[in-house]
Amino acid sequence: MKNVDIAKIFYDVAIYLEMKDENIFKIRAYDKAALTVESLPEDIEIIYKRGGLEALQELPGIGKAIAEKIEELLTTGRLKFYEELKKEIPVDIDGLRRIEGMGPKKILILYKNLNVKNIEDLEKVAKAGKIRDLDNFGEKSEQKILKGIEFVKKSSGRYLIGHIWNLVIDIESRLKKLPYVKQAIVAGSFRRRKETIGDIDVLVTSDQPEKVMDFFVKMPEVMDVFGKGKTKSTVILKNGIDVDLRVVPERSYGAALNYFTGSKEHNVALRRIAIQKGLKLSEYGLFKESKFIADKKEEDVYKALGLKYIEPELRENNGEIEASRSGKLPDLIPYKSLKGDLQTQTTWTDGSSTIEEMALYGKNYGLEYIVITDHTKSLAMTGGLNEEKLEKQGKEIEKINKRLNSFTILRGAEVNIMKDGKLDIKDSCLKDLDVVGASVHSNFNMTREEMTKRVINAMENENVDIIFHPTGRLIQKRKAIELDIEKIIDAAKRTGTILEINGQPERLDLKDEHIRMAVKAGIKLCIDSDAHDKLQFPLLELGIAQARRGWTESKDVINTLPMKQMLKHLK
Repeated sequence: MKNVDIAKIFYDVAIYLEMKDENIFKIRAYDKAALTVESLPEDIEIIYKRGGLEALQELPGIGKAIAEKIEELLTTGRLKFYEELKKEIPVDIDGLRRIEGMGPKKILILYKNLNVKNIEDLEKVAKAGKIRDLDNFGEKSEQKILKGIEFVKKSSGRYLIGHIWNLVIDIESRLKKLPYVKQAIVAGSFRRRKETIGDIDVLVTSDQPEKVMDFFVKMPEVMDVFGKGKTKSTVILKNGIDVDLRVVPERSYGAALNYFTGSKEHNVALRRIAIQKGLKLSEYGLFKESKFIADKKEEDVYKALGLKYIEPELRENNGEIEASRSGKLPDLIPYKSLKGDLQTQTTWTDGSSTIEEMALYGKNYGLEYIVITDHTKSLAMTGGLNEEKLEKQGKEIEKINKRLNSFTILRGAEVNIMKDGKLDIKDSCLKDLDVVGASVHSNFNMTREEMTKRVINAMENENVDIIFHPTGRLIQKRKAIELDIEKIIDAAKRTGTILEINGQPERLDLKDEHIRMAVKAGIKLCIDSDAHDKLQFPLLELGIAQARRGWTESKDVINTLPMKQMLKHLK
């Protein structure tokens, strides 16, 4: 079993326990264990083989009972406790929870009263008008559920890039290490760092393609082989995603990589330029009649077409070709270029690591500073902090800072924006914090005008430095709140408020088109992991990928700067 499989089981167990109204601490224990396992930088099976149960219990948030359950999963491939819960409440948790507003308690009510086990059952009873009469529902809830089902249907069949990231990189790495493989790279929408991925395209150059294919179709993740040939094979992995592997001639590698990276619209535009120059561009190469004129590198294809190289994240036929031709392409923010993370949560609220653990792992990741931004009091489900607890946390941070070398923890908070745009923490307390982030966590169904006014009201507070995950979307699960983005950007410029690019896979908020609008307007941004565990700092790279898709340069992002310079950009 892979980390992602065990994490999913623990997330499901937490949901089942919440349905059964179990102790909140027991529920959180499984949630935190899932987060830990999901975020591990190495395979948990390797950790177990190296040190057994003791090694598992050394992981954050893993006690003896959960360590034993991990051991059971690793040694038997199943968990009896989980299977008993599924038998007791036989519902499709993954499917139903994708519908906005469908929490564990509502799923249980629908199962007990209407025998709803999956999205199909839910749609049937909603269309029949059977939900509105149940406690805690009503006609508006019923209509909201139908809209949620429609939204989920439109986004089905695609995978969040952050959820498959480690798996894809691992497959690519294994192929690169094969002695008979010269080059291996994952192309397609993954290389362009799209928010969601439909399938995976892998390109390889090798003199022994048959050996490559034999290795590929026998990978442990493979569930079924759709086709196996000399130069192309297609498999479906156990997580349901299709993977195509192509072995291409070395001289065609540049053109093939360009072709299979896409986007389709970008490729069409390039082929049009080639035709205008009397050339032919395809996945096999760039030709003048029958003469091969492009070399082995992708850069040579662009050069031969009279263009400067265009980074994969920009290839959407959205002005990048014109910018390339005129020498106006952005100097995109490099990966691994952030010096700080301005949004992290700890065990003081809903995180699974302590303040000191977050600091030490942040430093180990290469950062110079982090901001602790635990939730505030109106977000009760996270155990949000009130003014008194924020002051107490500040003293704890001060003590830890004295023990650290070449690293600083800044005091902050993720303050909740109330329905009227006011904050749930007093200004007198916020003034004492180093960094104040504000975000919307409730009342998502306000009108565009009301929601825009609500967020701008918060931005006009002299203590609010950043708006975290500005549109509040959860990809494939919850639509963005209704915001007039142009007005939000204008307000950010007027008030000196920073807008966040959040690296959590479900958020990636702001989205790329909004980032580009902000960059064009000269708004300063920050890129954060929103880490709830010490092992989640690599999510910063997802945030950078999103920023790059929005044409962002280093100068646009305040946490590319050393701490003292970064702080000068705050109110």
